[in-house]
Amino acid sequence: MKIIYIHQYFVTPAEPGGTRSYWFAKELINSGHEVTMITSTNTSHPLPGRFNIDGINVIYVKNDYSNYFSPFRKIISFLKFFIKSILKASKEKQVDLVFATSTPLTVGAIALWLKRLKHWNYVFEVRDLWPEFPIQIGAIKNRLLIRILKRLEKNIYKNAEHIIALSPGMQNGILNCEIPKNKVSVIPNMSKPDIFYPRKISEKIAKDFLIDTSKFNVIHFGSMGVANGLTYIIETAKYLKTVGNEDIRFIFLGDGATQPTLKQLVNEYNLSSVCFLGNHEMSLTSEIVNCCDLSVVGFLNIPILYTNSPNKLFDSLSAGKPLVVNSAGWTKDLVEKNECGFYVNPNDPQDFADKLLKYKEEKILLKKWGENARSLSISSFDKSILTKQFIDIINSVLKQV
Repeated sequence: MKIIYIHQYFVTPAEPGGTRSYWFAKELINSGHEVTMITSTNTSHPLPGRFNIDGINVIYVKNDYSNYFSPFRKIISFLKFFIKSILKASKEKQVDLVFATSTPLTVGAIALWLKRLKHWNYVFEVRDLWPEFPIQIGAIKNRLLIRILKRLEKNIYKNAEHIIALSPGMQNGILNCEIPKNKVSVIPNMSKPDIFYPRKISEKIAKDFLIDTSKFNVIHFGSMGVANGLTYIIETAKYLKTVGNEDIRFIFLGDGATQPTLKQLVNEYNLSSVCFLGNHEMSLTSEIVNCCDLSVVGFLNIPILYTNSPNKLFDSLSAGKPLVVNSAGWTKDLVEKNECGFYVNPNDPQDFADKLLKYKEEKILLKKWGENARSLSISSFDKSILTKQFIDIINSVLKQV
């Protein structure tokens, strides 16, 4: 069967970013399907065209995007990808199914348009609840636009053969749009235990990136967007400095629109305990994470963000790192129930600081949390498990259409 896979931000493990679509596409191919991925050009693949990447037919359409873009430029990027993807997809022959993964919501609109234009059925994957996410963070305020987007969201859900949500909270958001429960499945982000795993710290990596392994190193890796609320970590470092403790080090690994602001705060507060190590491909990211003692998954204290299913959480589990979460949603329940870390108040950096001071001395507990994290990643979130769940859904839909 031929499947058109639409993901605006598709990357491979050799590139920085989330690789969920890569592993899903690979599993589709291993199951006998043909996959054509439609995505945007990026820094690793700046030229448009059709390429074969590990058996995946990837069509790169010329479309610039950056986390540093203004809201207006982002909208232009979304619309350009919408138009160009429809034009490219329409030229494909003998298509059996379209799989579209958000964000943004316009990716779902591509699948909806293709259904009306070419009569191709589609499955839609919800990575964030749009437009509720940009509404709650204040990125969209126009009432007319909100009504239009909510109507579009409902139409995308209604016309999909099936919907995959990345968390129980996202599933509830979809069901609230009057979508039947049997039409929605939850497949969270996946752990990659063969890529992120506990091992002896690489002295070379620690030296190259100036990681002092005699200190207690706390890492945040991945996106540095507005939603991540990372000034919280900077304020925690500032508080620790005021109480005379700079043995706890904070490492930022990744990129995003708030990075310049974070660096400015670090300079303003004269914090020697915070460093930024850049954005790197997965294998190097894994080595750096392995040099650290604790992984923090941070978000703004906004209800819609309680539904998030962040890649960094599952990669941290795989790496056997104790976790800190500050989102009072399902990730808090996951971490506390499985005893693999702790929750901190997102509005109180002192709470984070106090708990770091307490737990960094409890080596046995930290070791237990790390072991529990690793075990959970293998038993519940291993990509080999979740990609098979995905294939079962796709094959079920293909039998019905």
